[in-house]
Amino acid sequence: MKRFGFLSFGHHGPEGDPFDARASLHSAIELSVAADELGVNGAYFRVHHFARQAASPMPLLSAIAARTRHIEVGTGVIDLRYENPLYLAEEAAALDLIADGRVALGVSRGSPEPAHRGWEAFGYTGSTDPRGADIAREKFPLFMAAIRGEKVVDADPKQFPVGSRLGIQPHSPGLDRRIWWGAGSRDTAVWSAQQGVNLMSSTLLTEATGASLGDLQAEQIQRYRDAWAEAGHGWEPRVSVSRSVFPIVSDLDRRYFGRGGQGRDQVGVIDGFTSTFGRTYADEPDKLVEQLRADAAVMSADTLMLTIPNQVGTEYNLHVLESFAKYVAPELGWEPANAPSNP
Repeated sequence: MKRFGFLSFGHHGPEGDPFDARASLHSAIELSVAADELGVNGAYFRVHHFARQAASPMPLLSAIAARTRHIEVGTGVIDLRYENPLYLAEEAAALDLIADGRVALGVSRGSPEPAHRGWEAFGYTGSTDPRGADIAREKFPLFMAAIRGEKVVDADPKQFPVGSRLGIQPHSPGLDRRIWWGAGSRDTAVWSAQQGVNLMSSTLLTEATGASLGDLQAEQIQRYRDAWAEAGHGWEPRVSVSRSVFPIVSDLDRRYFGRGGQGRDQVGVIDGFTSTFGRTYADEPDKLVEQLRADAAVMSADTLMLTIPNQVGTEYNLHVLESFAKYVAPELGWEPANAPSNP
């Protein structure tokens, strides 16, 4: 594990609540600024619609990028069912230019949403899949073509020579190597490798074999890397996994997690698939090091995203990141973002 960051789901209360949308967004910015100073490698946000959670990540990520120097800013993940691929590519390029190349943009079909076929309310109809996965997959090649600077639309012959084509503007060279696909299965991971994008292994896998999530994801990661090598893309991709990890180092930690984390992974049904969900790690730092070293996926990935309970506020979440950075991450091979060797 070379890098670690935090993954926020952006939960907030109704307007007027002490932790409403405004408070949640400002807390995310302040936490990112403090995490940047600490050397945390990434600030990532999950995107949901029609819910009191983070929904439109670009304004938030731009604000964070403008106030930080080292930390990677990104998503885990943007739901392509709800997106215009060319407009998203324009926004992503602008964000990457603001961030000076610190973007790690995760996209995919996304998770189940509260709205029934909510993407249709955004104007994206025609899906024959009740989950809308076909729409997300269809949009992805156009999105990547735009990100890569390819010509994607015919130019107006009244303004340009006949046959001219145009790409999106702005264009951010190298951003295509910082796009990730969020994969919840082994087959999707292989597909991600064939597309030439990084792998963001989901918070769950749509499998339940009795094996731990770590072992299932480690197999998924290996299949991804094998498919990547077979595709011959010519550069080394990145792989991330997410976990809930809480070092117990204070009385407040003991009050929150005094009974420790879940002893085992959980199995449940999501989108009609029996799936494996990860356990919560909460323990003394030395025990956490042992437990995470035994997690095959954490050891296989280069980036660990710590899911945080954003509703508890900036101060406690920064405490969690500080504790992990001080007591746990160095034992797992962590390379801080603000280390002298990093540009």
